[in-house]
Amino acid sequence: METNQRIVYKDVMSPVGLIRLIASGKGLMAVLWDGENYTGTKLPEAVPDHEDRVLVQAGQQLKEYFAKERKAFNIPLDLKGTEFQLRVWNALSDIPYGTTKTYGALARQLGDIKAVRAVGGALNKNPVAIIVPCHRVVGASGKLVGFAGGLENKSILLDIENGHKMPTLF
Repeated sequence: METNQRIVYKDVMSPVGLIRLIASGKGLMAVLWDGENYTGTKLPEAVPDHEDRVLVQAGQQLKEYFAKERKAFNIPLDLKGTEFQLRVWNALSDIPYGTTKTYGALARQLGDIKAVRAVGGALNKNPVAIIVPCHRVVGASGKLVGFAGGLENKSILLDIENGHKMPTLF
């Protein structure tokens, strides 16, 4: 990443709490949960910018998602990860709205059923949760497991997608 590249952020309220959106001039880089350790993202320091085009677009699309008016996102992304992580994150976008897939099924889709743990590790590093829908991945039994935003928020996101009534916090 260029060291002189301007990194900006905007905070938005949502049914899953305060979310911090972080972007570069190329696209959205991170969606951070309230209280999430910023240093864990390995991103340079960001400055507030409520007018940034990508941040405004991301905020609007998230608002539409939470209002059940949007099922897919089309925000430019600026993701940093290993080749494997990028493959996993790309595969997440193929999981249809309102459905789930197991870690094993995702590993199989990527061509290696033995890569279940590696898939889980990649999901844990997904910098743009919700936008790249790692909340749609569940354990082999169908139970909710492993989500950086917490299992309660994972449940809320899946409830939104499955038609349950959610309070509006915008």
